[in-house]
Amino acid sequence: MSTLLHWLATAPYQPEIQDKAIVKDQYHYWRLRTLYSMFIGYALYYFARRSFTFVMPGLIEDLHFEKSELGILVSILSISYGISKFTSSTLFDRYRFSPRYFMAFGLIISGILNIIFGMSSSLIVFAICWGLNGWFQGFGWPPCARLLTCWYSQNERGSWWSTWSASLNVGAFIIPWLVGACLFYFDCRAGMYIPGIICIIGGLFLINRLRDSPQALGLPAIEVYREDFTGVSKKDLNEIPPTFKQLLFDYVLNNKYIWLLAISYFFIYVVRTGVGEWTALFLYEEKGYSRLSANGVVSLFEVGGFCGSLAAGWASDRLFRAKRGPVNVLFAIGLLLTITMFWWLPENSPQLASCMMFCIGFMTFGPQMLIGLAAAELSHKKASSTASGFVGCISYFGAAMAGYPLASIAQHHGWNGFFWVLLACAGFAIAMLLPLWNAVKRAEETDPLTTKA
Repeated sequence: MSTLLHWLATAPYQPEIQDKAIVKDQYHYWRLRTLYSMFIGYALYYFARRSFTFVMPGLIEDLHFEKSELGILVSILSISYGISKFTSSTLFDRYRFSPRYFMAFGLIISGILNIIFGMSSSLIVFAICWGLNGWFQGFGWPPCARLLTCWYSQNERGSWWSTWSASLNVGAFIIPWLVGACLFYFDCRAGMYIPGIICIIGGLFLINRLRDSPQALGLPAIEVYREDFTGVSKKDLNEIPPTFKQLLFDYVLNNKYIWLLAISYFFIYVVRTGVGEWTALFLYEEKGYSRLSANGVVSLFEVGGFCGSLAAGWASDRLFRAKRGPVNVLFAIGLLLTITMFWWLPENSPQLASCMMFCIGFMTFGPQMLIGLAAAELSHKKASSTASGFVGCISYFGAAMAGYPLASIAQHHGWNGFFWVLLACAGFAIAMLLPLWNAVKRAEETDPLTTKA
C-alpha cells in the first residue's frame, strides 16, 4: 500500500525557470498537450462507462435479462460513481495525489473490469463489476479538475474547461458505434472486451503525456504567468495542503453556493441520464422507430452536448465576464422548453426528432459542464477537486434516480409520467440556479503584489 501511495504522490516542484521566452514556449506547449491528453483520457472513461448501455439489447436477447434487472445496474453504477467522485476527490486533494497517475490508474482498472464483465453471464457478477467500475470511474474527474485549475486561469478557464468537457460527448458519441460494430460482427461480449482493451491502452497513454502541474516542470504558477489573480490570494499559492476539516467543512459543506450547485446538479442529472438512457426506447416503443433509427436520433444528444458545452464556456467567459450563473440559468430554461417540444413530437418525423434531440443535448450539457466549473471556482483553489467532486457525487444520485426509479415510472405510468418527471426536474434546477446569477468568488485577501484591480 505504501508503495502504491508513493507512486501516486504528486511530483515535487522544480526550481523556477527564469528565462521568460522559455517559460512562454513551455507554457504554450504544455497547455495544449495537457488539454488533448485530458480530452482523450476522459473520452475513454466514457468508453468504459457507457459500453454496458449499448450492449443491453444483446444482453436481453442473448442472455434473457429483463429491463428492470438492467435498470438496477444503471443505478448501481451511478451510486457507486457518485460516492467515489466525492470520496476520491477529497482524498485526492488532501493527500495531493498525482493527476497523471491517478487518472491513468482509474482508466486502466475500469478497462479491466469491462473485460471481466464481458466474460460473465451472472447478474451478481455484473452488479459487482459495474459497482467497482463506477468506483474507479470516479478517479477520472479529480485529476481533470486539478489540471484545469493549475494550467488555466479564471478569466480564460470557461473556454478551456468547456473544450475539455466536450470530451465526454465525443466518447459517448463514438461508443455506440464501436459497440454496435462489435454486436454486428461478433457478439455482446466483444462489446465489453474491445472498449476495455482500448481503455487500458489509454491509461498508458496518459502516463506518457500528462504532467502534474506547471511548477513540477519549473514553470511559475498560472496566476503569476498570466497575471490573473481573480479569486486567488497570495496565501492560496503556497504549497501547504489544507487539512481534511478545511477541505470538507470550511470549503465545501459550509459553502451555501456549493449546496445550491449540488442540488441543481442532482436535477440536471436526472434529465441528462433519463434522456440518454431511455429516449431511444421511447422512440422505439411510442413513436414507431426502428432500433437503428432510434439509436441514430439519440446519438444527436451527444453532438448537441458537444456544441452546448463549447457555447456555454465561451459565453460565460466572453459575454458574462467569467460569471457562470447567467449561462446556467438560461440553458436550464432552454432545457425545460426543448424537453416539452420533444415530448409532443409527431410520429414518423426523424428529422424533427433529431433536431430536437440535438437541442436537448445542447441545453443539457451547458449547465452540466458549468456547474462543475462553478463549484471549483466558488471554493478554495486547493479544494477545487473536493468541491466539484461533492456536487458530482450529489449529481450521480440524480443519475441513479434515472435508472430503476425512472424506469419504474415509465413502466407503471407510461411515457407521460416519464416526461412529467423530467420537466419537474428541469424546473427545480432553474429554481436552484437563479440565486447564483451574480455569484463570483472573491480573493480572501487583497494584496497589491498578487491581486489585479
